[in-house]
Amino acid sequence: MWLAWYASGHLSVARSADKGATFDAPVQVTPRPARLDLGADSRPQIAIGADGRVTVAYAILRDDRYNGQVLVARSSDGGRHFSDPVPIAPGTASQRFQVLGLDPDGHVFAAWQDRRDDIPGHTSKAPGHADAALVFAWLDAKGAAPARVAAGTTCECCRLGLAFAGPGRPVVAFRNIYPGNIRDHAVVAFQDRDAPGPLARISEDMWALEGCPHQGPALAVSAAGTIHAAWFSGGGTRMGLFAARRVAGGGFSDPMPVGDPGRQTSRAELLARGTDVWLAWKSFDGERMEIRLMRSRDDGATWGPPRTVAATEDESDPPLLIGDARTVWLSWLTKREGYRLIALDPDS
Repeated sequence: MWLAWYASGHLSVARSADKGATFDAPVQVTPRPARLDLGADSRPQIAIGADGRVTVAYAILRDDRYNGQVLVARSSDGGRHFSDPVPIAPGTASQRFQVLGLDPDGHVFAAWQDRRDDIPGHTSKAPGHADAALVFAWLDAKGAAPARVAAGTTCECCRLGLAFAGPGRPVVAFRNIYPGNIRDHAVVAFQDRDAPGPLARISEDMWALEGCPHQGPALAVSAAGTIHAAWFSGGGTRMGLFAARRVAGGGFSDPMPVGDPGRQTSRAELLARGTDVWLAWKSFDGERMEIRLMRSRDDGATWGPPRTVAATEDESDPPLLIGDARTVWLSWLTKREGYRLIALDPDS
């Protein structure tokens, strides 16, 4: 298992061979301190290839107006040394909220929010709004590749959700800007590695907002190709945390409310393994922040009851769900308890 984190202006990574009990000495990726793009929706990204290649992507802030730049660094020796970071794409316009992942064939895919006007395909900016384009690239051995547009009017300050429906078939969820400044979520499922499919709206929350919610979606794709999404909405037709699924060739199901909206329910995370799907989120009970969890054993058709799997009485990161072929874990960093990797038992 690998961790990537920010501290003191640097990005570092470390490896654990015993499921988080101990870690090798951290390796610093950034050659010098940087003004890192921090925040709950902006995380460093790491992808580990079967050949031992390690790819990391992160963003720095160029100025006080939150214009960013996404950088990529690679290791060819199992993470012992990293190349100097290079821009993921050229230009001085803002690039932020990167995601990185390996498709089933081990190819590295990246997507991010990009505000350049000169990218081929970026022709439909929303009038009166400095929205961004959803841009993607398959990273070559040097860590950079030509960028292309997958969607043209994305809300520029929300994280992206990334999963894969098969080799060369990424699926990306994002908060889109619809007419009337409605900021609802959408998904793009690639037909092949260079052909983004049509934009599909996940739900019609009708959340009109003159600003950015800083609340991006979670995404997972099951073995059957079912797309699972979870997201936060702050108004319009619904408020709170919701989840829905899209079966192959169909639309999304009616949004399912998740958790208690009176407990600051937010920051969902999804993971799919076979026909099992896990959904985690943060919930505040008035005294402590909890991580709540539900599990579906039938590809999201039905869900088991929610339960609390971890809690803290101080500041905390959003939850992450990670897993291998046998086990799913909650990966969570809290100020009081430090880093925790919690195995979720088979009955969770």
